[in-house]
Amino acid sequence: MENQDYTRELNRFLVEVFNDILKTEEAYVSQSCPDLSVREVHLIEEVCRAVDQGRDNRASAIAAAQHVTAGTLTAAVNQLEAKGYLERVRDGSDKRSVRLRPTQRGREADLHHARFHRELVEDAVEALTAEERSALARGLSGVSAFIRRKHLTP
Repeated sequence: MENQDYTRELNRFLVEVFNDILKTEEAYVSQSCPDLSVREVHLIEEVCRAVDQGRDNRASAIAAAQHVTAGTLTAAVNQLEAKGYLERVRDGSDKRSVRLRPTQRGREADLHHARFHRELVEDAVEALTAEERSALARGLSGVSAFIRRKHLTP
């Protein structure tokens, strides 16, 4: 296969896979957590990871990690708080800061979402050798680096 054909075919594949993953994830989320959108689940996931990993869970840090404005985050947190998935907690040392924490319901939604991603990865690599898995990871790291460099850095 010529380089141009290979490039075109790989591009088509990446676009199709990306779209298929989004559609499948939306269906999975709507089945397991019908009152949540994928965007809301990703926000809950970000809060859970920040808390679990001891990272900054202030609203401003979560907004930056999600690449949204403070106003967009506030609106989303208002909805997730009303639905019982997140809670705001005033920082003990700085009352001006608001920290976000998942509720038990938020943790459960995060577990459902994590299951989707775990199954996706397991199915994707089950037939690959260790060498092929390593090559796939390197290739996807290149895709990730491109996206971050072109679209996620200020």
